[in-house]
Amino acid sequence: MELRDEQAPHHCPQLPGGPSSPGYDSSVSSAARGPSRLPKPRVGTRQPQLHYCHICRVSCAGLQTYREHLDGQKHRKKEAAQRPDGNSLYCDLCSVSCTGEDAYDAHIRGARHQKVCNDQGKVIRYRCKLCQCNFNDRNAKDLHLRGRRHRLQYRRKVDPSLPLVTGPSRLKKLREDQARKHRQLMQRQLEETRKRWEAELRPHEVHYRDQKKEPRPQDEEQPLSSPAWALPSPADRPKTPAARAQAKRRPETSDHRHVMYKHAAIYPTEAELQAIQKAVSHVERALRLVSDLMTEEDTESLGECSLASSPRVLKGVMRVGILAKGLVLRGERNVRLTLLCSQKPTRALLCRIAERLPQQLLMVSDDKYEVSSDPEASVVISSCEEPRMQVTVSITSPLMRQDPSADQEEEEEAQPDPDILSPEKCLESLAALRHAKWFQARASSLQPCAIIIRVLRDLRQRVPTWGALPAWAMELLVEKALSSASRPLSPGDAIRRVLECVATGTLLADGPGIQDPCEKDRMDALDSMTEQEREDVTASAQHALRMVAFRQIHKVLGMEPLRPRPRFRKRPRETKVEEGTRDRKRGRQGGEGLV
Repeated sequence: MELRDEQAPHHCPQLPGGPSSPGYDSSVSSAARGPSRLPKPRVGTRQPQLHYCHICRVSCAGLQTYREHLDGQKHRKKEAAQRPDGNSLYCDLCSVSCTGEDAYDAHIRGARHQKVCNDQGKVIRYRCKLCQCNFNDRNAKDLHLRGRRHRLQYRRKVDPSLPLVTGPSRLKKLREDQARKHRQLMQRQLEETRKRWEAELRPHEVHYRDQKKEPRPQDEEQPLSSPAWALPSPADRPKTPAARAQAKRRPETSDHRHVMYKHAAIYPTEAELQAIQKAVSHVERALRLVSDLMTEEDTESLGECSLASSPRVLKGVMRVGILAKGLVLRGERNVRLTLLCSQKPTRALLCRIAERLPQQLLMVSDDKYEVSSDPEASVVISSCEEPRMQVTVSITSPLMRQDPSADQEEEEEAQPDPDILSPEKCLESLAALRHAKWFQARASSLQPCAIIIRVLRDLRQRVPTWGALPAWAMELLVEKALSSASRPLSPGDAIRRVLECVATGTLLADGPGIQDPCEKDRMDALDSMTEQEREDVTASAQHALRMVAFRQIHKVLGMEPLRPRPRFRKRPRETKVEEGTRDRKRGRQGGEGLV
């Protein structure tokens, strides 16, 4: 058998009788003739030629790779470092050579070079036995010791009293996120409500400005400020279009305009307010000086041993009545103060205060005041300049209230001191203090409450029937009527609601009455009214409510009817014609007046 290498090229000799020979036969089969083309030689897989760099101690697979390595920056640095004339610096600790001083300084400052080694040259390792962790770097060790993990392990295993600052938990973060989202939602709802209110108020504002013939301001894009009593909360606004159209009111109704005009007429002037404030301030400062003077006199008379044990006789002065509630009307000149004592007030104490007060008033101010004492537990200070203001100071003490838990034997043995001031007046002063605190806490937050009370106080002064209604009962009635409303009311709607409450029989003897919230026992604030007075006030309220319903609220308020505003804007030519016609009609209608 003949063996031949398949990888060697095949050389086939030309057979005799080929195409060029005369003995060639073309009928011979192709299988017998052999291949028409010579087979290509098969080349086996060659091993790659390796090139080795003795400087960098790396091998390259090919010539091109080797050339790129020689042109590289890393090879050039090492080649320059191995030259005898090079300025290479060598670090024996790290076994690193640096080409220049800058590189060597950077290496010295680097974290790779900064290692703590022992005498044998080995790196020192730090181990925390509490946390079961190792460190090669001192900075990492210090950070671990100050960290929360190490302090927690120290607290568990060594010292349970170690304070540990607890970070915000996941539940706390979740609650904070929910609260923040809720605040954002409420802010968006409030902004939407404000925009809706501005859109509703814009046509009325434009119409009002057109009727007044006022030029439009340049800052038209600024939002309109809505009155505090007219902007309802988002929960109280109706949702359906029909209910929204039914509940929507004009910004200023006829009743609202009349009530606000009347309130502006009865509100005190700026000069009166300043005079009241000045007189009250002078009296309060003078009473403070009187208290200091009496304390010094009592200390000198009793001795130094009783200086710490003896309290002040005059403890403080507070504003009460219409002054504390802010219900002063125009033309009113009398305001009240209450002076609290640490003991039961006597007539001698009243005279003592009245004698020392004029001197202290001269020290406080140059204004002249007249001081007089009322035998029924009060001191009256009157100013001598216009407008003449009168400040009444009532003297009382919490000890004047009878204690129901006291023994009956002590009450029988105790004899009334004839020098003590009137107990009824002192109790009234204490009640006035409670009324002022209640009003400031409950009624001052209701915006139309003070306005309605001033209007009703004017009604009590003008109509004798309403004068029988106690002032404190009227304040309770107004506060209850406005606070029980489903939404904030305008002044016109508020006066109508108060009249409705009185007209339904609230003041009658068989009615619900008005409970006094400032008394411990159950007490009706209308006890001082007779049955006839209650019926008269109820009938008057029904008649007033009827006039309000028929658009005659000006008769209830005691004022002239206001001129109605025109609905539509007219041209200047038509306006002149209408004014002439209106003057002729007014001339024919004159002389009738109000009934």
